[in-house]
Amino acid sequence: MTAALVAVAGGVALLVWSADRFVEGAAATAGHAGMSPLLIGMVVVGFGTSVPEMIVSALSAFKGAPSLALGNAYGSNIANIGLILGISALINPLAVHSEVLRKELPILSTVTLIAVFLLLDGQLTRMDAGILLMVFGGIMAWTISQGLRSRGDSLDREMEKELSLHAMPLARALTWLGTGLLGLILSSRLLVWGAVEVAHGFGVSDLVIGLTVVAVGTSLPELAASVVAARKNEHDIALGNVLGSNLFNTLAVVGIAGVIRPMPVSPDVLYRDCTVMGALTLSLFVIGYGFRGQGRVSRPEGFLLLASYLTYIGMLLGRVAFLPWVVHRV
Repeated sequence: MTAALVAVAGGVALLVWSADRFVEGAAATAGHAGMSPLLIGMVVVGFGTSVPEMIVSALSAFKGAPSLALGNAYGSNIANIGLILGISALINPLAVHSEVLRKELPILSTVTLIAVFLLLDGQLTRMDAGILLMVFGGIMAWTISQGLRSRGDSLDREMEKELSLHAMPLARALTWLGTGLLGLILSSRLLVWGAVEVAHGFGVSDLVIGLTVVAVGTSLPELAASVVAARKNEHDIALGNVLGSNLFNTLAVVGIAGVIRPMPVSPDVLYRDCTVMGALTLSLFVIGYGFRGQGRVSRPEGFLLLASYLTYIGMLLGRVAFLPWVVHRV
């Protein structure tokens, strides 16, 4: 058990470091290739921070732990909105300036509803996974078209500023890209093995471990990026990280895991986790879209998001602690 706990801690630490190197290297490489700052922010950074979730979920599916794969994806979505945006808004209220991000808010809500609808029969089949991946392809095409047509958007200006601050030669960018990817693969293998062993050792389900420890671990790159962006008044980068990551998790991460191994979906996922994920996604749409003016995630709203996340985690961990007592009493 000690080795498994060390593997989880070491895997998370290496994963966070590797994800940072990977995203920095990918962004710089894309800049050298002539990609616009807006596209880098929407595609490379927004989706690149979800590469840890993708690798962890794919490995989990390969190793026969599909609940861990699903828990990681949906738990990361819940953490991204409740924990990461909650903390970011408490640090600095987030004003939504970017028109591109305003368009992504209803898209994320719609995508979440589609994903939940496909799970209502209690199965994630390869056909369901294929539908998710096709929708993801459509979203990517739309994202690229928006990036090409929306030059001068506030997200474009914020990303241009960040890229100039982290400029690096092409050789170094490629080195970071390769090193980060290798580190992500190694850390993900370590984290998945440790998480499964810890779950079995403590009698906790793979799903709960995926929703808590693994989800938070794979969301730490988004947390670091969004908190730094909030402190620097780069509000659209802070929000864009979360929107891009959640779109990627909901469609690509779950889709890839489902193609690798079709999986049953427990009632807990549908009636507890999908409900929380859907409610947080809808609340972000309502408060961030700005129906009566500019969208904004205020400090009180950030507090509510964070409180909702902590309540959800408390419910999960409380149930885990309560079940052994019930079994013993029976």
